Amino acid sequence: ANKEYSQDTVNAWSQKIDELDGFIFITPEYNKSITSSLKNAIDYIGPEWGNKAAGIVGYGSTLAVAATLSLRQILGNLNIATVTPFGAFSLFTDFENMTTFKPAEIHNATMENVITTTVNWSKGLKTIR
Repeated sequence: ANKEYSQDTVNAWSQKIDELDGFIFITPEYNKSITSSLKNAIDYIGPEWGNKAAGIVGYGSTLAVAATLSLRQILGNLNIATVTPFGAFSLFTDFENMTTFKPAEIHNATMENVITTTVNWSKGLKTIR
């Protein structure tokens, strides 16, 4: 489903996304949304994303709830099925000095569920592409 773009780097990005069946997006929360660089990477191409699955993991001072919801809406517009649960990490409790990632063990079951569900949905959606 990928198309030809005028820049080699965009063609490489298009080809990579086209060959994958699913994704797990990890995003910080920035101004109650995702970062502009992630938004640009998603928006720069289009049909390559369709009918695939995505898990979402966010981190921030408020568990990146707003960023996760924003990303879910963005991905929905591209026909990407987002799975639940979402991974949510706090800068205050899951990062040492707000810089070094040290997640609490309580997240393990949720993260395994994010991965397992994303893989399963990715396999299922492959049948309709």
